[in-house]
Amino acid sequence: MSVKVAVIYYSATGNVHQLAQAVAEGAEKAGAEVRLRRVAELAPDTAIDANPAWRAHVDATADAVEVAALDDLEWADAYALGSPTRFGNVAAQLKQFMDTTGGLWQQGVMADKPATAFTSAYNTHGGNESTLLALYNTFHHWGSVIVSPGFTDQSVYAAGGNPYGTAHPGTNGAPDEKVLAAARYQGERLTKIAKRLKGLAVD
Repeated sequence: MSVKVAVIYYSATGNVHQLAQAVAEGAEKAGAEVRLRRVAELAPDTAIDANPAWRAHVDATADAVEVAALDDLEWADAYALGSPTRFGNVAAQLKQFMDTTGGLWQQGVMADKPATAFTSAYNTHGGNESTLLALYNTFHHWGSVIVSPGFTDQSVYAAGGNPYGTAHPGTNGAPDEKVLAAARYQGERLTKIAKRLKGLAVD
């Protein structure tokens, strides 16, 4: 018997997408069944086309990654949500999806389920921690059990030492192996906590 983890994210140019894949890999390594889902793009084509990297990522993932649905939240035993920072806050695309969860919230669907978050800003101090905390605000309202990585593994230190969640400074280019290792660890830790909460054995 395994736990089910939904990794739901928004990514414009691909950095958060790579983090999401790594989180999913870590969860799978720990024995979870994983759904990797992107939220719908809300930006107009004129904005997307103005940034070649944005257009390339939208086209590359259009058929490769399924769009998130509320059913994914009902299905899952644990959540990992990812967003680039937007003025130190959650991107509108992911926020819009989260804002549609009112009915599930009233039913208590997300209550008592572990949840974690990851992000990427252009600069190291470009709003990474405030974006993670903003995502955790929603988890508080959902009644979820927040599972931050903390300083519980060397990979967290190697990736810059963010105890709130994996955070990648986009000015460095694509996430390197140290950052991806921290994201994998975060997915693994989320899965292990989910197993404990379900009364399943963990190593």
